[in-house]
Amino acid sequence: MTEHPVYLDYQASTPADPRVVDSMLPFLTGIYGNPSSPHALGRQAATALEKARGQIRDLIGARYDSEIVFTSGAIEADHLAIAGIAAALRGRGGNHIVTTAIEHKAVLAICEHLSREGCRITRIPVNSDGTADPSDIAAAITRDTMLVSVMHANNEIGTIQPLAQISAIARERGVLLHTDAAQSLGTLPLDVDSLGADLASFSAHKIYGPKGIGALYIRHGTHRPTPQLLGGGQEFGMRAGTPNVAGIVGFGTAAAIVRNEREAEAHRIRKLRDELLTQLKTTLPQASINGALTPRLPGNISITIPGIDADQLVSEMHGLAISTGSACGTGESNPSHVLIAIGLPRPDARATLRISVGRPTTIDQINRAAEQLIEAVTWHLGREREPLPTVM
Repeated sequence: MTEHPVYLDYQASTPADPRVVDSMLPFLTGIYGNPSSPHALGRQAATALEKARGQIRDLIGARYDSEIVFTSGAIEADHLAIAGIAAALRGRGGNHIVTTAIEHKAVLAICEHLSREGCRITRIPVNSDGTADPSDIAAAITRDTMLVSVMHANNEIGTIQPLAQISAIARERGVLLHTDAAQSLGTLPLDVDSLGADLASFSAHKIYGPKGIGALYIRHGTHRPTPQLLGGGQEFGMRAGTPNVAGIVGFGTAAAIVRNEREAEAHRIRKLRDELLTQLKTTLPQASINGALTPRLPGNISITIPGIDADQLVSEMHGLAISTGSACGTGESNPSHVLIAIGLPRPDARATLRISVGRPTTIDQINRAAEQLIEAVTWHLGREREPLPTVM
């Protein structure tokens, strides 16, 4: 029997924790009522939905259940936050959004769409570590700025942004702050009050929950985004449609697990990441790491190995599952906008791998991954083009 590949692509997606799956199953079979229905099955579903809302509230340090609006994922949450705030505030003198050059493509795509509708967008550059300078954001804010959108942790290079400083600037200027926190929710301490976020986007499948469910945090008392999905009063009138109760329950369970286990898991994951990094750097001294090593997502490695074709290398390694960048960029021929933004030449951007360690990762898998990757790179950089050996 073929051994399962070593999976080190946890920033793209995580497997559902068995405890999450167990919590979801009753709501796929027995408790299948619509939570808006008044009968017993409906009330049971509604109770479970609200329990999950509280679990996510507790994980992020929100104060009210009504601050959590369920969506289909972080991309929809980004859309509701940015397009929704633009729709709500543009008629009140606001017409400007400040963001950074390394945001998730969902954020950049929404901003590009709004620019075609007459909204002014400022993209703040980042330094070679991928960090935005808060003073640059302060300089970009004008009288018609309605929103600053800066991700908490980058989905490719793992860099963590100084959100508390940025939020203090935004608050002083009377501007809302949105952050895409999908990557940080599972491994970093995340308190929306400490970060100063007015809106924050999350996704369950990044924290060992199911795909197809996410949430937007909307601070109580702030401007409410204009709903983007109309037709019903669900989610406090912010998002029409029958809620995905099983997915929401799974998200809540995943959030509760993270709250209880995050600190210990982050420490373990960081040690495994550092061990893999040591092995790679020892054998491949020409390799370089992208992004600041501190602070950084504990499981992230973005590594450039000059001379390789990263896409080809990844496709040929059948015993190792890693990526070349954001999973949302799959199938695109252009190099990563994040790597270009931090100053990598295009050939180096095309020679970059993203490796991410996760909850199921073991030291044995780290050793196997290092062996396979080093052998593949050595072959790839050689002159002879023989079939790549399969190392399992």
